[in-house]
Amino acid sequence: MPDTARTGSIYATAAFMFWGLTPIYYKLLPHVPPAEILAHRVVWSVVFGALFVALSRSWPAVRASLGEWRILRALALTAALVSTNWLVYIWAIANDQVMSTSLGYYINPLVNVLLGMLFLGEKLNRARAVAVALAVVGTTSLAIDVGSLPWVSLTLAFSFGFYGLIRKRLGLPGIAALFVETLLVAPLALVALAWFHRDGQGAFGTDLSTSLLLVLAGPVTLLPLLWFAEAARRLPLVTIGFFQYLGPTLTFLLATLVYGEVFTLAWAITFILIWSALAVFSLDSLRTRARLKRAAREAGA
Repeated sequence: MPDTARTGSIYATAAFMFWGLTPIYYKLLPHVPPAEILAHRVVWSVVFGALFVALSRSWPAVRASLGEWRILRALALTAALVSTNWLVYIWAIANDQVMSTSLGYYINPLVNVLLGMLFLGEKLNRARAVAVALAVVGTTSLAIDVGSLPWVSLTLAFSFGFYGLIRKRLGLPGIAALFVETLLVAPLALVALAWFHRDGQGAFGTDLSTSLLLVLAGPVTLLPLLWFAEAARRLPLVTIGFFQYLGPTLTFLLATLVYGEVFTLAWAITFILIWSALAVFSLDSLRTRARLKRAAREAGA
């Protein structure tokens, strides 16, 4: 059991560190339009996804998804959500809004709590209500200071939140579902790439380094997902939840220490409120887990 937890922790660390440092990859492609990067991300995710599906022996799950209209329709919706998430993320990195992406993924766990209450009938206890309220106040304070909603952060948080909600209801293996999602979007991606290359504007093939970086969009997408899946098999969800904060923390450090984005007082207030909300949420999760374990022991006594 300790070896299982240790291995799971290694996979979780690798996945969330990779996600947190992903802006470095997109910063290497400033000369490529975000829409073109997205199209390559979809196409190469299909190519490498087929390999990973074969290695994980997930073809039966893929065929079942393609053969059932209800599942296919749901995956078309999740494909639209994840494509929106990817495009906004890539655009934000290209436009020096790395800090906004960090805020979005800090907010995401609290969005998940809200969506669970609205759509899954989950109870919002006092601690979690306080956490959500702090997140709302933090987001609102930033909106008041800059004169508009932090749309990048909110789009990332809610698109990924709804994506996770629908995928949770489907209960499909992660790699199989992602393969079908990218397969559904691939025709649009190929049309987009043809349009970019029609007048010689496409970046692929212009030089070796750019072409290789665009091909790497597939592994950049899929590898952390596979590591996350391995971690999820070995660790409790509450433990995974704590690892989840590693990604936006690394992204925040990149934004402020590497890419020189200005950390204003408004941003500081917002992040302090969000971090406070996450602390309340995390402590509540730990108490809930301890209470459930104690109840299980008493029931087995």
